[in-house]
Amino acid sequence: MKFGRVKPLDAILATAKAKSLEPTLGWFQLTLFGIGCVIGTGIFVLTSAGAQKAGPGLMLAFAIAGVICIFAALCYAEIAAMIPVAGSAYTYTYTTMGELLAWTVGWALILEYAVAASAVSVGWSGFFAGTILSEFLGVQLPTWLSGAPLALGGVEGGLINLPAVLIALLITWLLMIGTTESARVNAVLVAIKVTALTAFIGITLTSDAFDSGKFNPFLPAGVFGGFGSGLGAVGAAATIFFAYVGFDAVSTAAEETKNPQRNVPIGLIGSLLFCTIFYILVAAGAIGTIGGQPLMGPNGVPFPAGSEELARQCATFAANQLPLVCSDEALAHVLRQIGWSGVGNALGLAASLALPSVILILLFGQTRVAFVMSRDGLLPESWSKVHPKWKTPHVITAITGIAVAFAAAFLPVGKLADIANAGTLYAFMMVAIAVMMLRKSSADYPRKFRTPMLWLVGPLTVAGCIFLFFNLPIDAMLVLPIWGALGLIVYFGYSRSRSHLGRGVVEVVDLDHDPEHTPNV
Repeated sequence: MKFGRVKPLDAILATAKAKSLEPTLGWFQLTLFGIGCVIGTGIFVLTSAGAQKAGPGLMLAFAIAGVICIFAALCYAEIAAMIPVAGSAYTYTYTTMGELLAWTVGWALILEYAVAASAVSVGWSGFFAGTILSEFLGVQLPTWLSGAPLALGGVEGGLINLPAVLIALLITWLLMIGTTESARVNAVLVAIKVTALTAFIGITLTSDAFDSGKFNPFLPAGVFGGFGSGLGAVGAAATIFFAYVGFDAVSTAAEETKNPQRNVPIGLIGSLLFCTIFYILVAAGAIGTIGGQPLMGPNGVPFPAGSEELARQCATFAANQLPLVCSDEALAHVLRQIGWSGVGNALGLAASLALPSVILILLFGQTRVAFVMSRDGLLPESWSKVHPKWKTPHVITAITGIAVAFAAAFLPVGKLADIANAGTLYAFMMVAIAVMMLRKSSADYPRKFRTPMLWLVGPLTVAGCIFLFFNLPIDAMLVLPIWGALGLIVYFGYSRSRSHLGRGVVEVVDLDHDPEHTPNV
């Protein structure tokens, strides 16, 4: 089924070659990009929110989200190797289902990446204020400078999250000066994060404080919390799905990758498998040492994560007895609780140093999607200008960075994460549909990687994404259709009439002289 104009696959590749980004990345850098983006706020910060929703069932929640992401990654791997251009799910939808649905996917990806980058900026701010300023420098940042306003779901006395704003703008500047430079910085930050989490796993799983009895009851809120509640193992999976958001950013770098047919699948699948194993081990270590039972309301249902009721309950505990579900820096808090304060502070420092790598990759992904939409004429063409010295799309990078900094200034991490998940799940679903359609419409097109058992993996990806979407909190579910409606207004009011495809401005490929379907322009 096609909606609107469909851009031929060869024309997409031709456009990319005519106005392309410089290929500088290999499989190792791509894998580090994936790990750098995936290991971040989701595990360092949202572990506490996940435990409040699912208790020890947090481990099951990580597994549920991980399996769905692995299925999605297999779909991404085939289509990204087949269509190695920037734009990710937007580009794939354009050549299979038409411009209208491609626009909705691109619009959802803009929401995903920008909001997720804001969420990680807020998560970083908590570590910066709690570890670097408070623990190491003895400085207490005023609440009005470090928290979102209570009216927007933040903290009492909060006005603006200044550290989150500053880190978002700093990473924006770094991305503007070059992709290779950004990748080098990312490699260092990934090493810091992996080292910190490896130390956490080793200490907690071998600690005298580890007690298997703390996993009982394993599912205090059940498997399903109910429609729109966001509770239970599935509700927790829908929220901590955010911990996996970003692996698809690897596919947005396909155009800047050397030998993308080989390197993009390695980067996608390798980074995701690595991170999934890490997450489950980290969750086991945290719960097995200090427990992870949620704080229950009077009706036997966990207080909503991030709610005022939960905040009041957490305020009744002494600092050295604070439950896992109450901590803003969950993993560092676990180590302090079991007598490893020095290592806990070091882990908090590592998170403060390393979380910016997640912001970097999320901003990278968002700017590349918008870059391609601009290159297609659906967004202002000035946004796809490439800087003559830096070789980066500096205009859209600056615009994105300012928007991310604004959201980070005024919204808390939990709300941002759920909103980002809504857009991500929609994009993942569309990629699975696109790869199944391409198997029929472009059956003879060269494929360097084929998704195994696509007849099963594809439908399971679609079903899994829909399943998790309807287990998000109701307000997060509503954001996607509202954002989508706004996008349709922009599309019909501006983009449709300026589309290059609609105006017949499409590069062509001479297939007689290009049997491998490589653009010849």
